[in-house]
Amino acid sequence: MVKVYRGYGNHEKFLVFGHVLKLSAYPRRKFRRGFMKNTFSMLRLFMVKLDTRATLKLEWDGISYETQTEDDGFYKFEIHTKNPVTAGWHQVKVDLVSPSSPPVSFPGEFFIPYNYEYAFISDIDDTFLISHSSNLRKRLYVLLTKNARSRKPFEGVVNHYQLLAATGALENTTRAFFFVSSSEWNLYDYIVEFARNNKLPMGVYLLNQMKLFHQLWKTGQNNHATKFMRIARIIEAYPDQKFVLLGDDSQEDPNIYSSIVSHFPGKIYAIYLRHVYKSSWHRLTGIVDTLNKSGVPCCYFKHSSEAILHSKEIGLIGKDM
Repeated sequence: MVKVYRGYGNHEKFLVFGHVLKLSAYPRRKFRRGFMKNTFSMLRLFMVKLDTRATLKLEWDGISYETQTEDDGFYKFEIHTKNPVTAGWHQVKVDLVSPSSPPVSFPGEFFIPYNYEYAFISDIDDTFLISHSSNLRKRLYVLLTKNARSRKPFEGVVNHYQLLAATGALENTTRAFFFVSSSEWNLYDYIVEFARNNKLPMGVYLLNQMKLFHQLWKTGQNNHATKFMRIARIIEAYPDQKFVLLGDDSQEDPNIYSSIVSHFPGKIYAIYLRHVYKSSWHRLTGIVDTLNKSGVPCCYFKHSSEAILHSKEIGLIGKDM
């Protein structure tokens, strides 16, 4: 199984990446609500064997590129194009050259953002998907008993994201959305199906290192420092773009986003932080005040209706919407 995740890039360079797995779950087609069915389906996502010696090939614009998997089965193509790539979604094929014989092709796609003033980088767990990230017992219970179609987003969050994506965009185009999470690549198809089913904006997902079955109990508990690096790579890929960051107060988003503001002065237009845990309120108000005083509007909100109102006030959403 070759997983090809949604890639991204600019007019001169793009990235396509994924995993090669010796053992992997088949994509889920039916979403029944049975406890045992959902539990087994989730456990299967972590019953993987990584292929650390695979060779892959991608052809673009008449040139063939080759790469190999890393120690965790992850691979990446970094394509520098000879001709500018137009904005929008583009289809690609990744060929598994070795150990497959003959080569087998797997489809993928990547996104070149349209030339709009703002792009958006959003967390996933407890930002738009109710996940209980700070409580391992509750997080595992939700993961093991529900599926991608029975999980729920926060009230009003889909409307907020749809408005952010569509405001000022021409027909059949949207502003760019990147979803950066501490959740593992094991959950990629699960999260994409949740987003599709709930009509969230189509975007690029950047998740964390894949886990094996014996590491399931650590799900979502990755080193959050890598999240800073993934966000930084996105910002560096678009030097003329301003960004809006969306997260929550359940884990490290406030500290990571504050560091991003410091490292990329003038690049962050606004920050949204969902208030999920009561214990975070007093700790976060100081960070929020500091961000606002630095000239980066920061909305610390309990309900998405507050975030929508704030987005209208600072011009991210039209006031008549």
